[in-house]
Amino acid sequence: MKKRIALVLAAAMTACALSACGGGSTQDAVEKYGSDTLKVYNCGEYIGTDVISDFEDEFGVKVVYETFDSNEMMYTKLQAGDSYDILVPSDYMIQRMMREDMLQKLDLSLIPNYDLLMDEVVGLPYDENNEYSIPYFWGTVGIVYNKNNVAQADLEQGWEVLRNPKYKERIYMYDSERDSFMVALKALGYSMNTESEDEINQAYQWLCEQRDTMNPIYVTDEVIDNMANGMMDMAVVYSGDAAYILEENEDMGYYMPEEGTNIWSDAMVIPKNAANPKLAHEFINYILTYDASYANTEEVCYVTTQSEVYTDVTADDGMFADNEAYPIRTDNAKDEVFEDNETIRALLSELWLKVKAGA
Repeated sequence: MKKRIALVLAAAMTACALSACGGGSTQDAVEKYGSDTLKVYNCGEYIGTDVISDFEDEFGVKVVYETFDSNEMMYTKLQAGDSYDILVPSDYMIQRMMREDMLQKLDLSLIPNYDLLMDEVVGLPYDENNEYSIPYFWGTVGIVYNKNNVAQADLEQGWEVLRNPKYKERIYMYDSERDSFMVALKALGYSMNTESEDEINQAYQWLCEQRDTMNPIYVTDEVIDNMANGMMDMAVVYSGDAAYILEENEDMGYYMPEEGTNIWSDAMVIPKNAANPKLAHEFINYILTYDASYANTEEVCYVTTQSEVYTDVTADDGMFADNEAYPIRTDNAKDEVFEDNETIRALLSELWLKVKAGA
C-alpha cells in the first residue's frame, strides 16, 4: 500500500461525547443506519487529521479506525474472520477479493458524490463499472533523484539508469516484488502483467545483475525521510511519497521513464461481512466531498480522485502547482494498471526472495 510512516491518528480515533459534538445525534444515526459505529481499516497515515472526527460530529457516530501495513496483512485478517465496514485496499487486491466473493456490491444511489470523481479514475480495469470500489487515492511509480548528483542525460536511459555504475551504492529499490519486477519488465520492454515465464525470468536476471553490480539498498517506508534528507542519489518511490519528498527538499526531482510505469489506485470497498453497510456508504460519500478530499490530499500528499480538488491543488496558485510528482501522467500508452494473477503472484514472490537473498 502507498503510505508514509505508519501512524495511528489518535485524534481521529478518539470518540468524542457525541451528545456535545453538534451535528447528528446517536439516536438519529441508529434510526437512519441501524448503528452508530463504523469500523474502518485503512493504511497507516493515509487520511487527513480531522476527517474522521469531522465525520463523527456531522453524523453522530463513532468511527473505530485501524491501520494495516500491507494489502496482504489486511487480506489475512479478513480471512481470519475479522469484520470491518470499510477497507481501502489496492487495485490488484480488490480484483482478487472480487474474484473470491469477499466484497459487497455498492449502491451508487447512496453515493451521489460519485459524480465528483475524476474521469480518469472511473471504470479502471480491475472494476470497470465501479460495482465494488470507489477510488480513494491514485498515483504512479517513478524515480526520485537528487538534481545535484544525477545528470539529466542519464535519466534518458529510463529504468536502466538504475543500473548505471556511476550510481553504485547510491540507489534505493522499493522492497516489493510487484514494483521491482515492474521496473525490470518495463526496462526490458515487456508488460508488467506478462504471463510469460521467459520474460519474467529475464526480469529476474535483470534484478540479479542490478543487485550484483549496483549493490542497491532494499527499503520500504524509510525511503521517504531518507530521500527527503538527501541520503541517496535515486530511489524507486510511489508518487505520493515523492510529492512529499519534493515538498521537503527542493534538490529532489521526480522522473517517470517513457518505457512505462504502474498507474495504481487504492479504493474504498465494503466487505461481504460488513456489519453496517448503510453507514459505510455514507462514509464513502463523505470522503468524496470537497472538504474531506482536500484535507486528505493536503495531509498525505497523495493524489486526490475528486475532480474539483485536483483542479484546485494543481492550479497555478494551488498547493501542488510546482510539485512535478503530484500530477498523474495519462498520455503514455505504456503505463499500465496491475492485474492480479495467482500463479504469477506466487512466482514473483519466490523470485524476489531469491533476488534479496543473493541466490
